[in-house]
Amino acid sequence: MTIPAPIAHTVQQTQEWLKELRDNAGLEDEATALSVMRIVLHQVRDRLSAEEAVDLAAQLPIIVRGLYFEGWRPGQSPQKVHTKQKFLDQVTLQLLPRQIPPEPAVRAVLAVLAHHCDPGEIGDVIGQMPSELKELWPAGAVALARRPSQH
Repeated sequence: MTIPAPIAHTVQQTQEWLKELRDNAGLEDEATALSVMRIVLHQVRDRLSAEEAVDLAAQLPIIVRGLYFEGWRPGQSPQKVHTKQKFLDQVTLQLLPRQIPPEPAVRAVLAVLAHHCDPGEIGDVIGQMPSELKELWPAGAVALARRPSQH
């Protein structure tokens, strides 16, 4: 059986993203990276308006997009979390029983997003985040998000 090109491409993209996350976050393997990515993507998604959550999803490889939408309830978004510590506490709870430091894991996932997604879209996502959560994104992405729109 031949695997259709779009499926093969998204598998390759997803593997690249997971390897990058594994390496940048110092995670044990790609399976752990997949769990970390899912948890952080859900936390980000649930802080966005439904429209922005869908716009970000369009930037993700199809497999990652499926993880991103898993369990989503658009009517319950955006959830308000205004402090970095509360955000990280929620990530920590989701990571259990794994003992993974949450802040480096979150920063690594956000760096993968900033690296692979359209900078304008990442700027829109960052724009919806409370200021303490913006600090978790790579500095270059935050700087781009602060620039005035060119529309």
